Amino acid sequence: MTATDRTVRRRRPFLRAAVVTAAGAGLLATLAPAAVGQPADRSLASGCHGAVHLTAADRTDRTDSADGRADWAAADAALAGLTRPGYSTSALAAVRENGRLVWRNSTGVADLATGLPADPEGRFRIGSTTKTFVAATLLQLVGERRLDLDDRLECLLPGIVPNSTQITVRQLLNHTSGVANYTQDPAFEFDDQGWLTARRFKPYSLQDLVDIANKYPPAFPPGQDWRYSNTNYVLIGMIIEKLTGRSWQEEVTRRIIRPLHLTGTSMPGHSPFIPGSHAHGYLKTDTGPVDITLLDPSMAGPAGSGISTTADLTTFIGALLGGRLLRPTELAAMQQTGTSGGGVGYGLGLQRLDTPCGTYWGHAGGIPGYNTLMLGSADGKRQFASAVTVYDVADANAANAAWNRLTVTALCGAQAPALAAGSVPDLARITP
Repeated sequence: MTATDRTVRRRRPFLRAAVVTAAGAGLLATLAPAAVGQPADRSLASGCHGAVHLTAADRTDRTDSADGRADWAAADAALAGLTRPGYSTSALAAVRENGRLVWRNSTGVADLATGLPADPEGRFRIGSTTKTFVAATLLQLVGERRLDLDDRLECLLPGIVPNSTQITVRQLLNHTSGVANYTQDPAFEFDDQGWLTARRFKPYSLQDLVDIANKYPPAFPPGQDWRYSNTNYVLIGMIIEKLTGRSWQEEVTRRIIRPLHLTGTSMPGHSPFIPGSHAHGYLKTDTGPVDITLLDPSMAGPAGSGISTTADLTTFIGALLGGRLLRPTELAAMQQTGTSGGGVGYGLGLQRLDTPCGTYWGHAGGIPGYNTLMLGSADGKRQFASAVTVYDVADANAANAAWNRLTVTALCGAQAPALAAGSVPDLARITP
């Protein structure tokens, strides 16, 4: 599309705000083994392949401006900055403002074998961004008085993990429970041959994942520290199932996905496929790229198995922060962040990011082959989502600077200063 088509009216406030690390970004191994040459006839990216597809409604009442043209051109360039150096094979991003999708683009290729350009409307695995959907579902149950945030885990799932008599629902949601993280187990070392050939398709129940976590001691006494643990959200999923008599996937679908008409979003059980148009995910190995798109998502469950699109994620986080999904009391609780250990900036399934143009809330996520970031302004008026299929991160600092630049350019404009290192979750990490 033309530069004029990309132009939108943008507000670019430059608020003075401390930068707070988005917690819970790192979990497992980086996807950066030794460099591997690409096939001579394939380019990971030559630029942006799928500029914004605005609907007629999106175009209505737009005001074009020179600043808008510069900002979106800069966002296009920042997006391409993730694929041109080979940090990822594809990158997708979108911005929604006042309910309208105002910028969406993609760069790179959906499939290394065919060279098919990445689809800006394509689906992808969202990893830990799933946690925000699950937390919002649980908080709806709190609003319905089905449980209280300070209820003890023992009353809901007796004897499920050590310290269950002391752990509260709130502590599960904000990662202060001390429950061991099941993904520390060697079974979840995603870059070894055993996982690639066998464990990638291993089915897990929620109880299976908790049983793996229980092989390890608690990280600390409940409420005494902060540590990101995927097991917390497996337990939240089990609580949802206990209270409703339906699977956590069914509850997320009927309470969030269906009412918001998120047609590209799903919470799969064991299906290894990503439905519809999507970019493939790859693992870089000494012998070249290995396609890891197909996997059994039950390994992540309510901690990270979701599938979505950039448009759907911006719709969801806008509805959540705009008060359409939760009562004010529960939404306020979701945005109460801890102050102990690494928990600064993490609420109840929401991460906080302070930028040059204000505070944003959302969640980062990753699962083998895919990294995602979803953010929305506190007033529900502006949202951003991006997904990359991480590949060659030999220079982690440069890759994360590119990830940072895309985020701040899309949110704050072409002239906004970069965020401090570590503010945006590391691009090279897997965070189911």
